[in-house]
This record gives sequence, C-alpha cells and structure tokens, in this order.
Amino acid sequence: MKALTWQGKRKIEYGEVPDPRIEEPTDAIVRVTSSGICGSDLHLYEVMGPFLDAGDVLGHEVIGVVEETGSEVGGLHAGDRVVVPFQIACGSCFMCDQGLQTQCETTQVREQGMGAALFGYTKLYGQVPGGQAEYLRVPQAQYGPIKVPDGPPDDRFVYLSDVLPTAWQAVEYAGIPDGGTVVVLGLGPIGDMACRIAKHRGHRVIGVDLVPARLERAQGNGIETVEYAADVADTIRDRTAGRGSDSVIDAVGMEAHGSPVARITQQVAGLLPDTVQRTFMQKAGVDRLAALLLAVDTVRRGGTISLVGVYGGAADPLPMLTMFDKQVQLRMGQANVRRWSGQILPLLTDDDPLGVDGFATHHVPLADGPAAYQMFQQKADGAVKILLTP
Repeated sequence: MKALTWQGKRKIEYGEVPDPRIEEPTDAIVRVTSSGICGSDLHLYEVMGPFLDAGDVLGHEVIGVVEETGSEVGGLHAGDRVVVPFQIACGSCFMCDQGLQTQCETTQVREQGMGAALFGYTKLYGQVPGGQAEYLRVPQAQYGPIKVPDGPPDDRFVYLSDVLPTAWQAVEYAGIPDGGTVVVLGLGPIGDMACRIAKHRGHRVIGVDLVPARLERAQGNGIETVEYAADVADTIRDRTAGRGSDSVIDAVGMEAHGSPVARITQQVAGLLPDTVQRTFMQKAGVDRLAALLLAVDTVRRGGTISLVGVYGGAADPLPMLTMFDKQVQLRMGQANVRRWSGQILPLLTDDDPLGVDGFATHHVPLADGPAAYQMFQQKADGAVKILLTP
C-alpha cells in the first residue's frame, strides 16, 4: 500500500510500505478514507526525530471503513464506517474505567515509562504504524473505533479522532466558571476548536496568535482576538478588570515563538547523534516555554491553566514561586477520546454548531503529503487544518 513515512528531519516521503494484516484476535483492518495532519505531527517533522526510524508510517487522525476484523472483535463488521481514536486503549482496565484511556494499562509503553500506545507517534508511544496511509491495522478494535453514520462527508466526523476530544478536554480541564473568560493561546487546529467549543458553552473567549490569517479566522467565528506581542498579558488584563482571565488554554506547546534560548537548545540537540540526542531530550529542558510562561502571567490569581499543546522536555524550568503565589491550578494531558466522544457526537448534526464541515482549510491527495507537511509547518497559504485523501 501507499503511505507517508518519516525519513529524517523535515523529510516525509510518499511510497510503498507493507500492507497491514490481522496480528491479534482483537485487531481490525480499516481502509482509510481521510486522515489529518496534526500539529503534534509537526513535532515529529521538526524536533522528535531521535525517537523515530526511517520508514515509520505517520498519522493518527483517521476515518475509514472496516475491511476485516479479528475473531474477538464484537460489534464491528466489514463495511462499518468508523473513526479511529489516536490512542490505543482496551476499554476494560483500571485506567480506562476511570476515563483515562491515554493511560490504558493494557497498551502502556512500559519500557519507555509512557502511557497508552499512540498511532504513528515515535518509539516513546509504541512505534505503531499510523494512518496517513491507504490502510490501518487497529489494535484493541473491540473497543477503540467509533461507529459513525454513512452519508455526511468525512469532514463531519474525522475530527472525533483527535481535534474535537482534545479541544473538548482542554475546555473541560480549564474549569471556566459561569460567565467567566478563557484565553486560548495558539489558534492552530486545537486552539481554534477550543475557542469554538468554549463559545458554544457560553463563555467569553479571547484567542491569541501571531498569524493574521488565524486571527481573522477566529474573528469570523465571533471570537475576540489579541495579536501576540510583548505586552499581550497587559492587554488581556486591561480587558478583564485588571485581574487576568479566569482560565487559560495553552494550545501551543514545545515549539512556541518567543523562546530564543530554548530554540537554540533544540537546534543544538538536533546536531547530536540520535542516541545522544534521545538521552539529552529525556533528561534536559528542551521545550520552548514562552506560551506556558505567558499562561502563568495571563491567568488571574486562583485561576486555571489547561495545557493541551504537547511538551517533551524532562527538566523544563517552571516559575514555581509565581505559580504557587498565584494559586494557579494546572491540568494537562493527552485527550481521552472515548471519554468525551459520546458528548461530542450529538453536536455533529446538520446544524453543525462547531463548524466542522468547513473546518479544514485544505484537502489534498495523500501523494501530496510531503508538500502539505511543509506548507503546514510554514503556516503558508492560510493552512490551519489539512486533510489527506488516499
């Protein structure tokens, strides 16, 4: 089959890879009809190379049609249309019972000390072949895939794989009080959708970014915006009675602008041999923390910060004195897709209150994936969300 594979820093290739097959009785094979490029895929494109091998199949946002199922996959049949959550979870362990599917005890990558296995996302998370491909092997298919109706286009449901539950959890974790204000840092796919969800719930939302097209897109959905600048925290305090916002969602993560020292650290790390670089990244503070530091500055005393942007450093310096003094509450983590999917599905109606049908900025053939990665990484041509079609 054809797939997108990682071949090196900023090097994605479209080519032949082995067809997936049933390996366990709880597996299913899904024919992919659409897959997304996620902002976290860009971390693989730019920073996380030491944890990948040339030829790894990328992608973790998938909708498709079931082709084949293992003998222990009940309730799922060939021809079913399904969305595949980005994490692989069993649905029956202690952690899954707590609604913490990203900590699934059946698929935890214990040799790396990490949580549940993820599709298309490095050795740290199991090195499971991803879904930017024509077909995908889905482990734990007795639980994971979400059946969706036939008829509407893929755009209606594909974001259940990651974007919608990640943004939904970000808003949940933000603990926005009734009548409160949330600031969303970063208006890429997750930040944009978090704004829509928070606004749908009746909150006041202020979005922050430095890309004019992303600010305009948010404004078009009725979101207040602030262009990122050195005085952005002061601007937000001016808009919130001098206190700061009740909640802040950091939807940026490890590659934030405005972190020159950390940017140089990432660049230096990138020059090291992979084995040395892996050790360095697992023991050092290599994240660009500008967004997180801005969140701490912007949130009011006693407020809540929800971290949804991916961070990867093991020893990042945090302003603990300020966070303690301000009584900041901090929640974070990969989204637990199946925990939220039942609440989100009723919103994916013809009324489309979250605007999913028009959420993608680009639809491109899978064969054009390498160019699409470059476009997304460079924020060119207004790229916010790119869907690939095999």
